Order: sequence, then structure tokens, then C-alpha cells
Amino acid sequence: MPVLSRGTIRIDYTDEGQGQPVIAIHSSVSANRQWRTLTETLRDRYRVLAVNLFGYGETTPWPGTSPQSLYAQAQLILALWEELRGRVHIVGHSFGASVALKAAMLLGSQVGTLVLLEPNPFYLLKQGGRTKAFLESRALRDHVKCFGSLGDWPRVAERFADYWLGDGSWHMMPEKRRAAFSESLPPNVYEWDAVMDEETTVRECSAVTARTLVVSDSATRAPIREIVDIFAEACPHWSFRSIAEGGHMAPLTRPDLVNPIVREFLESGPT
Repeated sequence: MPVLSRGTIRIDYTDEGQGQPVIAIHSSVSANRQWRTLTETLRDRYRVLAVNLFGYGETTPWPGTSPQSLYAQAQLILALWEELRGRVHIVGHSFGASVALKAAMLLGSQVGTLVLLEPNPFYLLKQGGRTKAFLESRALRDHVKCFGSLGDWPRVAERFADYWLGDGSWHMMPEKRRAAFSESLPPNVYEWDAVMDEETTVRECSAVTARTLVVSDSATRAPIREIVDIFAEACPHWSFRSIAEGGHMAPLTRPDLVNPIVREFLESGPT
């Protein structure tokens, strides 16, 4: 994979296909390998650059000396954009969708299309008075931070997997998959600061100039459902698609449903 150096930061990413550039931003724990099937879907017409966020692959780990922010993660996307120097499209899933939204706000008119898959900007729940949903997300954060700080990654992994993949998912995982899942969790400890402490308002989000699509499962976890509701109320000019299967991890578990939606939206805009 190519590695981009910017000062003390190293950013690794994949770069496949030709055409209009699409920057893909992965969810927590997954890393950029989650975009293999989307890349195959798009590469005949688009140049897909799938970036690794802080702490994934060869990208520099977050140092942990200060709280992580969406601004900091978005700098990785801006550094990649500087190599392209032109109009780009951005696709993000879960935490990656929150980073994608922040990057789109910073890049302004340089982003033509923005696709947010199951976005998780939990800070909007607190701002919007969605107390129950905010507390649900905060409870998961507290568990991750508590047992992650103690180094009990299997305990973190069990709750994290069951929450996002579905109840009982951890116990159904093969032992090898459990080990890999646990080893991928440490960066998530810092990502919670970024999605819980951000102060950007939904009004500021609605000012994004890119054509924007939000995709979610109608039966996804309550905090994500309510975030989608907040966007639907504040951003009526955005597009929204609901899918009936796959849950929060549908971009990984049901790419057959999600990838055609992404491609269709990219192709429906101006070239």
C-alpha cells in the first residue's frame, strides 16, 4: 500500500481504479480492508483511495497525550486530497462517516458527493436533547474506556461486538476471529472522544455543499436511528435511504445491498 508522509504523520491507503477519485473512510476496528468489495464495484469508473485512520495499518497511532478530535482525523483526508488537488467524492461508514462529514466541511466545494453509511456523530444526540440515546452510546464508551485502560480487550470486544454486530455475535465468532477483533480495538478508545466531544452543530452540518446521502438500516441501534432522524429534520436537502437488513455493519455484512446504492448515488450526480 502507498504510504504518505506529512511531518511526523504516516498515512497508508490503497489506490485502485481510474476516474473521479473516491476517498473511502472505514469504521472503527475494521481498517481500510473493509472497502475491498466497494473498490471492486467502483474501480471501472472511479479511482478509489481507501485510507487507514490513526492507529490502523501503517498509519501513525494516536499518541493519547490529548483527546482525539474529528478535526485531527480529517487532517488525514485533507493530506490525501492535497495529493489529488481536485474535486473528490467521500464515502464513510460509522466513525468513518463522522470523519467524512468533518472532512467535507473543511474541504467545502472540493467535495462533490458525500455518502454517510450509518453515521455515528453521537455529540448531536446531546445537542438535540436525545438523552436516552446519548446515554446508551455513553454507556458503551465508558465500558470501552474502562476495560481498555485496564488492558482487558476480550471484555471490551465482547460488548462492542454484541452491540454493533448483534446480540450473541461474540460467542458465535471463531477463536481466531475473536483474537483479531480484540487486537483491532485499541484505536477505538480515542475515537470516542472525537464523536462525543465535538461541538459542531447540526446547522453547520447542513451547510455542507456536497450532494449528501445518508444510508441506514431501519432496525439499527437506537443512537444511530436518532442521529439519522436529526439529520432528516435539519437537512431536508440531503437524500436518505433505508435498508431492511444488515444492521449497523451492513457495509461489511451486506455489501450486495449497500454497494449498488453507493454507486447509484455517485453516478446520479454531475460528472
